[in-house]
Amino acid sequence: MKPQRAELIAETAVTLLAERGMRGLTHRAVDEAAGLPPGSTSNLARTRSALLELTLARLTEVESDVLASVFDLAGPATPDMLAEVTAQALWAQLTTGRRRTIARYELAMEATRRPELRKIYDEMGIRFRDPVIAILSAAGSPDPVRHGRQLVAFGEGVMFDAIVGAGAEPTLDDLRLGARELLRGMLAG
Repeated sequence: MKPQRAELIAETAVTLLAERGMRGLTHRAVDEAAGLPPGSTSNLARTRSALLELTLARLTEVESDVLASVFDLAGPATPDMLAEVTAQALWAQLTTGRRRTIARYELAMEATRRPELRKIYDEMGIRFRDPVIAILSAAGSPDPVRHGRQLVAFGEGVMFDAIVGAGAEPTLDDLRLGARELLRGMLAG
C-alpha cells in the first residue's frame, strides 16, 4: 500500500480519536471519514492494535517535526531562552496541535491497558525526553536526567490540565512565566 494511504489513514485516526475518543475509532469509521472504500483500513492495519500502532507512529512523526525547533538550539541556552521555546512548544500543542494532543492522551490511556502499545508508547517517548536531557545538560543542569523528567512532567501537566482538567486555559504569557520559574530554579545552581 502507498505511504500516502497509510498517512491518510493515520491522520484520519488521529482526528477520530480527538473527536470521538477511543470507542469511536474503528476500521469502518476510518474508511468512512477518510472517504476510502470499505476494507481499506483493515487491509493496511488488520487488527485494532495495528491501527493504534500506526496512529501512534504518525503522531510521533508529526510531533517530532513540530518540536524539532525546540530541540535544535545552537549552543547552550539560558533559562530564559529555554523558557521561551518551552512556552512556544506548549502553546502550539494547546492551539494548532490540540487535536494531536487529545489523540495522544487517548492513546496514552489505552496504553495503560495494552502492554504492546505501552512498550511502543514508551519507546517513542524517549525521542522527546532524550533531547530535553541533552539541552538541559548543555545549559548547565547539575542533574539533567532528573530535570529533564521534571520539565517534561511540567509540560504534560500543563497540557493535561488545560485540555481535560478543571484548570483555566493558560495564556502564552502564563506558559512563559511558569517555564521561566521552573527553569531558573533548575539551572540556578
